[in-house]
Amino acid sequence: MDAEAQESFREFVANRSPALLKTAVLLSGGDRHAGEDLLQNALIKAAGRWHRIDEPEAYVRQILYRQQISRWRLKRRGRELSVAEPPEPGADGDAASADAELRLVMRGALARLTARQRTMLVLRYFEDLPEAEVARILGCSVGTVRSTTHRSLARLRALAPELRSLGRSEAEAGRQPSGDYSPVEVRS
Repeated sequence: MDAEAQESFREFVANRSPALLKTAVLLSGGDRHAGEDLLQNALIKAAGRWHRIDEPEAYVRQILYRQQISRWRLKRRGRELSVAEPPEPGADGDAASADAELRLVMRGALARLTARQRTMLVLRYFEDLPEAEVARILGCSVGTVRSTTHRSLARLRALAPELRSLGRSEAEAGRQPSGDYSPVEVRS
């Protein structure tokens, strides 16, 4: 890699890593360390082909998705994720506490989904990709994306019924939930 390409790569990493890390953490089920590993491996792969890449962010995101697919195909694990206890609820109307609670509940629910289900939800709702694009990225049909997304949302609702009440209190308060882990609207 020549000096100009190295500088271009460094700028890309400095500017886009935070957004890419959010996606990687979500794909990893809320595990920050696994997300960092996923992103680091994707950036290493991109660095080797940097001079041939037309759209670097799309290329790195594609690597992230495909690496995560490879992980869930290979592992098929039943590992449990340890999650810290949520903080004590604050005074009524404490928006920061409610937002933190929502993020913890969402993170825990996403972690309990299978990697495939989590990937579908992240791509559809966090990345806001159309079904056809998700199908292309994951190498499956649009019908598979639709059915898997539907089942994933149903399982998310079953795993975390408390999201319904949190979602209503946010809506009743007239504001959108904030935070990195609220990409899915949960309806009854």
